[in-house]
Amino acid sequence: MINRLAPLALKVNGATHLVSAAADTPLLCLLRNDFALNGPKFGCGLGECGACTVLLDGVPTRACVTTAQVAVGREITTLEGLGTRAALHPVQQAFVEEQAAQCGYCLNGMIMTAKALLDRDPQPSVATIQRELSRNLCRCGTHVEIVRAVQRAAELLAARDGARA
Repeated sequence: MINRLAPLALKVNGATHLVSAAADTPLLCLLRNDFALNGPKFGCGLGECGACTVLLDGVPTRACVTTAQVAVGREITTLEGLGTRAALHPVQQAFVEEQAAQCGYCLNGMIMTAKALLDRDPQPSVATIQRELSRNLCRCGTHVEIVRAVQRAAELLAARDGARA
């Protein structure tokens, strides 16, 4: 069977892009190679480590095992879509404040998963944070700092939302 290239419209970080790709092309390949988005990383290639996590309609999704066709017509959010260097998203800001990184390879998955968690549960317990992040592999051992960062992000989001009210 030959995988033919076809035009696919993907909505990435709020903008719609037309790309020519086979429908079974991994979303991660398009994000990194065609859109030059380096937040999602290639880790295991099996959907196990979490380094490639993006939000697909707000749900953490492994981009290495998600085909481009699955993402058509859906909102794809990458790490780059959360904030900018000048205006970090509160989750990104919390990870900086809590120094929740060593090598940084897992950060994309940790931050994207934390964002989705806090969207669903603005005040998660430590046990909930640990459970939600358990499928994201961190080999550096910054788990304590990462949990603190998610707790701090919850505080920052609550303060931001309180200021808007």
